[in-house]
Amino acid sequence: MTGEPVSDNVDVTAAPSGTGCAECEEAGSWWFHLRRCAACGHVGCCDSSLGQHASAHARETGHRLVQSFEPGEDWWWDYEAAGWADGPELAPPRSRPDTQPSPGPDGRVPRDWRDALRAAGR
Repeated sequence: MTGEPVSDNVDVTAAPSGTGCAECEEAGSWWFHLRRCAACGHVGCCDSSLGQHASAHARETGHRLVQSFEPGEDWWWDYEAAGWADGPELAPPRSRPDTQPSPGPDGRVPRDWRDALRAAGR
């Protein structure tokens, strides 16, 4: 990773907002992959998802750093610098549950989800 931690944009005590994208959950929608805001714990869907809620959250709040919220991934992204970043270990849990599929959540992902993402240019 090439970035430097930006400490004023990280709260290691902030718990994740949930196990899925907050906005997709509210709308009864679905997501492809999840990202966790390092400043407040907001969990949003990635830019390959239809909603792109993680980057929307970053634009709306100025919270520039996210960490992947996928099992087995620990990489960081800096939306302001548009590049990889480094950061400290965040409060658990560090990913969505292993039992929750990706895309998810179970029961709301359409059978043609790949076609839906392609049609949206994702």
